[in-house]
Amino acid sequence: MSTPRKATRKAAAASDGLTEEERAAVKERAKELRSKRGKAKEDEEPAVLAKIAEFEDEDRIMAERIHAIVRASAPELAPTLWYGMPAYAKNGRSVCFFQPAKKFKSRYATLGFNDPANLDEGTMWPTAFALTELTADAEARIAALVKKAAG
Repeated sequence: MSTPRKATRKAAAASDGLTEEERAAVKERAKELRSKRGKAKEDEEPAVLAKIAEFEDEDRIMAERIHAIVRASAPELAPTLWYGMPAYAKNGRSVCFFQPAKKFKSRYATLGFNDPANLDEGTMWPTAFALTELTADAEARIAALVKKAAG
């Protein structure tokens, strides 16, 4: 007796431990990688700005401001999409990213830093920051972190 393929896929999806939102992000990343395959390096800023424009009001406003801060603080970082989120890369590797609150039904947005970020401080340091509001102090801290991460 064989199991229908659709039922098998559904069971596999349910058992992979990912939420529906996480699975969607993984699918977005695969689509991003397929679209880049075999292409010369090109400016992805229009795609990043288009993605930001899709966000709901609070996330969109915050993402637009983060984008401006990153571009001003570390112009050497290239805007890119990473798992369907705005990210900023150096040598093709994502250094930092903005995760909107609504994407994963979270109460806060996240500014995260990946492995290439130069934020090392001893044996332990933060790699993600919860954002509920962008105050002048928060913006100054973000600018300093991004500059250090790109260094």
